[in-house]
Amino acid sequence: MSTTVQQPDGVAADAPAPTRKPAAGPARRPRAKGRATEALMGKVAVNGALVLVTLYMMLPLAWLLIAATKDMGGLFGGDGFAFEGFHFTENVKAVSTEGDGIYWHWYLNSLLYAGVGAALGSFISVLAGYAFDKFDFPGKEKLFGGVLLGVLVPTTAVALPLYLLASKVGLVNTFWAVFIPVIVNPFGVYLARVFSAGYIPGEVLEAARMDGAGEIRTFFSVAMPMMMPGFVTIFLFQFTAIWNNFFLPLVMLSDQKLYPVSLGLYSWNTNAHAYPEFYPLVITGSLMAVVPLVVAFVSLQRHWRAGLSAGSVK
Repeated sequence: MSTTVQQPDGVAADAPAPTRKPAAGPARRPRAKGRATEALMGKVAVNGALVLVTLYMMLPLAWLLIAATKDMGGLFGGDGFAFEGFHFTENVKAVSTEGDGIYWHWYLNSLLYAGVGAALGSFISVLAGYAFDKFDFPGKEKLFGGVLLGVLVPTTAVALPLYLLASKVGLVNTFWAVFIPVIVNPFGVYLARVFSAGYIPGEVLEAARMDGAGEIRTFFSVAMPMMMPGFVTIFLFQFTAIWNNFFLPLVMLSDQKLYPVSLGLYSWNTNAHAYPEFYPLVITGSLMAVVPLVVAFVSLQRHWRAGLSAGSVK
């Protein structure tokens, strides 16, 4: 059977009817199956790497949790990851009574340094980042470049200059010698500028100004609530840094009642070389010192995760 088809030059010609080729479905299955296998292997590799990294990071905490339940004999004579008796309550009592409860003085000092210092420092960082983002003034980018240079300077490098400055004004071995330097956070200023650019549209600020709001009211009523995820993120970073701060208090302080918990545990660990009974105190005190960090990250997790994703979606 034949049919008439129209040729490109407009001349009709008899041509056999086109026949439909069979679908090549079966030939494509091996390729699709191979891609699915590759995707599955990729997921397994990524998840396996994440599991290994998680175990590596959780291993010291697991050891600390188990070791805090042991007495001195169990620490030195038993398996490090095996529960051998439960002496956690006795260890906590020993930590609380050692040195007339000096550990809780250190704990309170750390809460003041880290809690109040991180809150005040984060607020200052948000103010500065908002100003760098939303206002134009002479030398803005050069000044911001100086802030970025401050990010590159390690804190240990400025400890000695800070000590010399504190000695000039008579603040050495005082609460303010540690508190004042920790509220300055160049990295927080950088993050705050990024958050301000990602969270606060300029049109919203213009609308507030057209309604008669001044700059201060605009910041507190409009900008600050919108930057709250960024504020919480900066607070968590700064809280962790101040809580783990060691070198600056070591340089500035000589009065044990002003020590943060990190420096206090270091002094106990130094004594443990001559008096081994301090080892359970150091381990139990270290476990108790982790609690505020865990509580802060868990309780503020929602704001923190939202802050980390700032700018990822336009």
